[in-house]
Amino acid sequence: MRNDIEFKTEDGLTLRGWHYIPDEGAGPFPTIVMAHGFSAVKEMYLDQSAEAFADAGMAAVVFDNRNFGASDGHIRQEIDPWKQVSDYRDAITYAETLAETDGSKIGIWGSSYSGGHVLVVAALDRRVKAVVSQVPLASGHANARRLVRADFVAGLQRAFEDDRRARMRGEAPAMIPVVSENPLDPSALPTPDSWDWFTTTHEKRAPSWKNEVTLRSVEMFTEYEPGSYIPFVSPTPLLMVVALADHLTVADEALAAYERALHPKKLVLLKGGHFDAYVADFDVAGPPATAWFREHLLGV
Repeated sequence: MRNDIEFKTEDGLTLRGWHYIPDEGAGPFPTIVMAHGFSAVKEMYLDQSAEAFADAGMAAVVFDNRNFGASDGHIRQEIDPWKQVSDYRDAITYAETLAETDGSKIGIWGSSYSGGHVLVVAALDRRVKAVVSQVPLASGHANARRLVRADFVAGLQRAFEDDRRARMRGEAPAMIPVVSENPLDPSALPTPDSWDWFTTTHEKRAPSWKNEVTLRSVEMFTEYEPGSYIPFVSPTPLLMVVALADHLTVADEALAAYERALHPKKLVLLKGGHFDAYVADFDVAGPPATAWFREHLLGV
């Protein structure tokens, strides 16, 4: 069963999403808190993961990140990773208030950008008893250097500086497309598979998604280092799902981060690329995540 929900963050913003409850069994249930990655909204396949968790006897709290989708936010299309981390923790607090939640059995799931967020949250918040990090961003700086051509870096940095000066003058934040059909055009995620997945998924499933973010979102991306927290996730059990052909949140950076994690941990490898985790390889990525939460939250 799925119900619409909304809750307040610590700074008073309203976030909206879905609450999944198992159709069978008596609660309270272990509960998985979930949000999406860079600019994506919950309709972009988060429902299939939440349904799998509910079918396995666990509840799920799924929410749109602030400034996106159904959630509020006064700077629309802005992605501040640290505010999103804080919102995950507020979503955990909200989940604890629900009668259907077993507050001693909270898990968190994230993918891509939020795959990095859950590493930070799990390292900082011991209410989390299990974590799944799918195709995660490990290092914003290193990843940006892989995505942006070397001869484009200086121009991008000048754009960041010009945007700062304009905002100081009271002007609106500069915007940039999330994806572009031509990977040489300015965009936040300049890979052909990013264009294909976002535009196709927008048309099929997610009309609320918009192909723009603030330029400041990209600057904050380049400064975000969630992989630095990975040694501190332990003793919370960590499952990481890495796509070996991932050139968006590049596979070798994620694998290097996994090596720095302490036990208990487990690695699942996908043969495909970044977005295959949601569709083509979901039958490989999804079941291990469900099994991980069942093992560490349900004890089965």
